[in-house]
Amino acid sequence: MPKIIKPLLLLTLLASFSSNAQRGFSHEIGAFVGGVAFQSDFGVRNDFETNMGNTGFAVGLVHYLNFSYGAECNCYTPDTYFNDHFKLRTELSYNSTKLEHFGKWAEKDSNYGLLLRSMKGETKVTDIGMQLEFYPWSVREFTASRSGAWAPFIGLGGHFSFFKNNTYSELGPLGTPETTYYRYLPDGYSSEGGSTFSVVSSIGTRYKLTELSDLFVELRWQYYFSDWVDGLRKNPELYKENKANDWNIWFNLGYIYYLD
Repeated sequence: MPKIIKPLLLLTLLASFSSNAQRGFSHEIGAFVGGVAFQSDFGVRNDFETNMGNTGFAVGLVHYLNFSYGAECNCYTPDTYFNDHFKLRTELSYNSTKLEHFGKWAEKDSNYGLLLRSMKGETKVTDIGMQLEFYPWSVREFTASRSGAWAPFIGLGGHFSFFKNNTYSELGPLGTPETTYYRYLPDGYSSEGGSTFSVVSSIGTRYKLTELSDLFVELRWQYYFSDWVDGLRKNPELYKENKANDWNIWFNLGYIYYLD
């Protein structure tokens, strides 16, 4: 039950904010698809093969509050710097990545190399959250422009993340020296899943497609406040290389439609 309380409170807060925002703002909705490179205990830190191998897919729905235009009056809002350079994005997204060990240690022709190569995983993460996006160029001018205009942006926000993981070995059930790499014994693996908060930061641009629609592309970094999202966690007190929680990089392509 406690796992449900936090997301329900967050959803209530978002719904309340959206309801209050119906007056004086305009709204935009959209969707995106993309790819995710997952950085975790699977593989070797800063290894190109790991970065390219542990990749998955992402999909999402987005909603924006456009502060520069008021839908209720079909008019521009007061010309302040905030109204003309910021948008608030709310998002519901999902990503899934299959994971395995890459790099020099897994490639070794030894029993330890075999144990690492045989350990596999999969993580599925559902996110809900917000981020504030800053547009250096005028939002008002971009909104009123014809097709072909560009609007670069940077964003920062927070998400609440639900994750499900599945960690296993092709040699048999995890938990014994015959199936599990010694640095993950006795309890450095999990398939229980859970939830955590995460911080997101993005950079991208919009492209004006029509009067009421945009395309967007973004590169995003997400850092989880948990080291269990991938299902593995080496004891950081014993193994100093385990310095960071799990994180990933997203590359998204999306479509935005302006609501009247």
